[in-house]
Amino acid sequence: MGNNPFIPFPVLETKRLILRNVETTDLHDIFDYASDSTLTKYLTWGAHQTLADTEGFIEFLSASNKRHTGGTWVIVWKDKPRVIGTIDLAWNQKHYTAELAYALSREYWRKGIGTEAVQEVVRFGFEALKLERIFARCHPENEASYKLMEKQG
Repeated sequence: MGNNPFIPFPVLETKRLILRNVETTDLHDIFDYASDSTLTKYLTWGAHQTLADTEGFIEFLSASNKRHTGGTWVIVWKDKPRVIGTIDLAWNQKHYTAELAYALSREYWRKGIGTEAVQEVVRFGFEALKLERIFARCHPENEASYKLMEKQG
């Protein structure tokens, strides 16, 4: 595969959001939502207990993004510039597929923000990565996530 769309890390933009690479200055914004045990109830990672947990999370995301095999964008709310979540596309270059995952601050639930971020990353996946299939999964009891996936087909 010639040009890798993850070099440099892509910045995506929608009407209300900027999706970009994580930065160390995102620490407090990420901790604000990542420490919410209601938010993390159905996620693969538990609520952050300390800022050190969030520092480790930022280091993990940064290292993962440097591998150029997909990416995790932080979701920045344009009106009040702050990180309000993450959206991840784990890219399987060999099979032209990717898995989508996301986490969004509860303060921003039911405002169409998840839909807006997912639509932009799915567009990027099909257009820039030439994917044939993008899939996502969630805990059976996570109704909001299930509805978002259903809405996106």
